[in-house]
Order: sequence, then structure tokens, then C-alpha cells
Amino acid sequence: MSRIRIDVRGSRRLAALGAAVTSAGLLAAALSPAAVADDRPTRAGAIRNAASALLEHAAGLGLTSDEGTKVRDVVVDGDGTQHVRYDRTYRRLPVLGGDFVVHLAPDGTYRGADRATRGTISLASTHPSIPAPRAAGLAANALRAVNLGETLKKLTAEPRLVVDALHGRPRLAWRTDVAARDSLGNPVSRTVLTDARTGAQIDAWNDIETATGDGRSLYSGTVPLRTTQSGSAYQLKDPTRGGTYTGDAANQSDLCILTTICVSRAPSTVFTDADDHWGDGTGADRASAAVDAQYGTDMTWDFYKNVFGRNGIGNDGKGSYNRVHYGNRYNNAFWDDSCFCMTYGDGDGTTFGPLVGLDVAGHEMTHGVTSKTAGLTYSGESGGLNEATSDILGTLVEWYADNSSDPGDYLIGEKIVRSGFGRDALRYMDKPSRDGQSADYWSPSVGKLDVHYSSGVANHFAYLLAEGSGAKTVNGVRYDSPTYDGKPVTGIGRDKLGQIWYRALTVYMTSSTDYAGARTATLDAARDLYGAGSTEYAAVGAAWSAVNVH
Repeated sequence: MSRIRIDVRGSRRLAALGAAVTSAGLLAAALSPAAVADDRPTRAGAIRNAASALLEHAAGLGLTSDEGTKVRDVVVDGDGTQHVRYDRTYRRLPVLGGDFVVHLAPDGTYRGADRATRGTISLASTHPSIPAPRAAGLAANALRAVNLGETLKKLTAEPRLVVDALHGRPRLAWRTDVAARDSLGNPVSRTVLTDARTGAQIDAWNDIETATGDGRSLYSGTVPLRTTQSGSAYQLKDPTRGGTYTGDAANQSDLCILTTICVSRAPSTVFTDADDHWGDGTGADRASAAVDAQYGTDMTWDFYKNVFGRNGIGNDGKGSYNRVHYGNRYNNAFWDDSCFCMTYGDGDGTTFGPLVGLDVAGHEMTHGVTSKTAGLTYSGESGGLNEATSDILGTLVEWYADNSSDPGDYLIGEKIVRSGFGRDALRYMDKPSRDGQSADYWSPSVGKLDVHYSSGVANHFAYLLAEGSGAKTVNGVRYDSPTYDGKPVTGIGRDKLGQIWYRALTVYMTSSTDYAGARTATLDAARDLYGAGSTEYAAVGAAWSAVNVH
């Protein structure tokens, strides 16, 4: 889960022909990470080219003099093709669904764009009829409504005016982040979108995206660790992966006024050890869970770097950090953009054990990658795709690690569940409905499901694209994946699945991408990587058809 917050600096007005530099720095991905030409355009060059394209094609992109743009991400392919992703403001207000990606040829000429929403934004006024305190009260009631039976404490809310272009005709809205603590002292939060003219709720979604030397871990056996010597002791801090470290939250929780502004945070006191051998493989040693967390961060970092050429979650070489032993019997783990950190609860011991599983780490940190790239809105079909992206790439992290104690599979969270949970995994990619709630196939009602269940459609697609349909045993686990129309699907392998999904995420998807849009984005990615007449391109189309996405 993640408190998603896009933090982009350096905006300039469109009228001034400016473009902005994203705080994440150079965000480049090539069709082949190794194929980087010396004369490939730089980030700055791509931004300059895109700025010229914005001026020339402003009308086609729906841009007016009332709007500003901010660069969120830049991707330069190995052949020099450039993709510059923008966020948009209208009269200085953020535009939900205003994001778009400009595509440029190697020589910088305009090729086209992918837009989260179509049309021109025009509002009669940016002055709300509903005052901010009322919007805050409506959001607080919305949080109470989804936490029935809980006594919420220290409830706070911050309304911010935005332009909502995600839900039909653009309108002025209050986006309110509301947060509180439940009866155990653990954080709960929600983002509520309210019509600033009528007070009607437009949408709402959870801000916390659930998922749920050497070290002896809880789940992955004995694993190697890179640490930092400090005097006569060692710190669980990896200087080779951006300074990523793991700290002890001491079973405390954050005290947040808002979901992104915290008065105080649970500690993250870095673990230290005298002999650089960490944990004993049991919960009796607090360092054991820390070993799992650090190892999960290491494998996720290595996966993104070695497979896609991405240098850390933000693609800026900076490491995140982990907090383990968070809260009181906290049945959750989450990625938080505001601290750029991963946080793990210990579980209640009945339904969940410590939530430091390898695929959980890959899942949660992938929320950070998504927020830095496509920024898929965490509700409706785009929310399902957000969750599925974390399931898909988190699963590929597990396969990449090739750990004999936690071998690769298409089960989500299988290591952290306990007997009280009632099944052997959180989710199943071969047939998502095995969990009793997830969707195997697309239908018009999928977008109304909780995002953890609407994600089933994309998870099913991903399994079919990698492994194909029917009954089979993969890496010792039995699967039996059906198709919507009963037609068989032949898989193309996990590696190609990963390349296609990552390129679609970082180049073509936007905040409002739905399942039909995901089909188009992945077909575009397969075309770029393998050609429009390739087996891979055909397999992508067949796998989407097999889950009823056309």
C-alpha cells in the first residue's frame, strides 16, 4: 500500500514555453538496457524537444494559456526515441486526469501523445461553493463509513482544491486526505473527492494500498547482505544500493495530521550487529524480520536495475528504507511516498505472520515505481491496474531472486498467511476467483470492485501471457488457468511479460488507463519491442481476449 503523492518540482507556464525538470532526475529506459548509443538524446534534450512539441500541438493536446505543465518522467529508448510524461495544472490547480505522455522520434520530431483524458478544460470559476471545512467534514464521514465498528481517534483532514477531469466533464473539486487511528493505534486513511459546487462525493479511495555479512530470515533462508561497518559494529545499511537500510519501528505507529504530513513518525532505528551475522531465523530475534525486509529491498532493486536498467525506485540512484515491527499486531505492509520508505507490520499471528515476504516487498515497492511513472489512480479500473502492476512485477521479483526457500510462483503472499486466513495465499494469478472475490474476466462492473479484486483481470492476463492456459505444474506448483471463450492461449514466458508490462507502464499508461487502455498500451509496447507482426504481439492480443478485454 502507498500514500501516493507525486512530488514534481520546477513547473513553468506553457505560455513561457518552459518545461520542468522532475525531482527524480534522469528517468531513462531503453528497449535494450545495454544498447545505449553515445549520441542518444539526453534528458534535457528530450525535455526541450517536448517543450517545442507542446507549443506546436497545444490545441491537439487540449492545452490553453490557463494551463501549466510539469515534467514527471522522461524515457529515452536505445534508438533515441523519446517519451516525456507531464502533469497538468489549470489556473495553478492540479488537474486529476490531466497527465499525458508526448512521444518524439529520435530527431525530436513529434510522433503523438497518450492522454489520460480528452478535451479542453474550461471552468467558469475556480471559487468553490462548498467551503473547505464542510469538505473536510464530508471526507471524515466517508472514512468513518468504511471503518464501521472502529472507534477512530485523532482524525484529521486537509481539503485541497483540484480540477477533476477523471470523472466526465471537468469540474472544480475538493481532494481531501483524511487520516485517523483505529482502536489498536494503527493508521487508517482515505482520499475523498468532493464536487466543490454541490458537495456530492465523486470518488474515494484508500491512501494505504494494502496487500497485504549474511542473515537468517523468516521466509527466505540464509541470505547474503551488504552492510556498513561503523566502528566495531555493523549497520544493516547497503552502500551499494543507494544507502538502503532497515530500521526497527519499536512497535510504534506514525502520528499524522494528514496522510502526507506527519507530526511524528515511528522510529526507524537502523539495526546494528556485532559480527555481521543477522537474525536467527525465528521471530524471537527482532533482526530476523529485518533480514527479510533488507533482502526484499535488495532483490527488488536488483530486479529493476538488471532487467529494466532502472536505478532504484525513483530511477535516481537513491535508496529507500524499511521499518519493521510497526504498530501493534499490524496486519499490513505499505509503501509510503512521503517518506520514500517501506513499512511492515508483525501480523496478528492468526491470519498473518510478519508481512516481510519477498513478493510483498516487490509488490509494495512497485507502488513507488507506479507513482513515479504512470501514476495510476487508485480507484476504478485504473486502481485495479495499479494493484495488478504490483502483483505482476512483485511476482517477477520473486522469480528473479531464485531463492530455494521461497521459489518463484504465481501465488501472492503465500509465505505470510496463517491457518486463520482460510487459504494458502492472498491472491492467485492463474485463476483469481480462487480467492472467492477476485474477477477472472472483465465485465462492465469490474471497476466497481475493490481494487484488490478488480486487479484479477490483469493478473489473469499476465499469467496467461507468461505460461498459457490449461492445467500444468510450474516450479512444483499446480495451476489450471481457464479462458473466457474456452480458446487456448500459448504463453511467451515471464521475461517477455515483464518487458512488455514495464514498457507499457513507463511509456504508455496514464493515470486514467482502464482495461481497454491497458490492452492498447501493452500492444504498443509489444510492437515496440518485438514488432507488430511478431508472435509476442499476437500473444498479447490473445491473452487480453482470453480475459474478455477487447
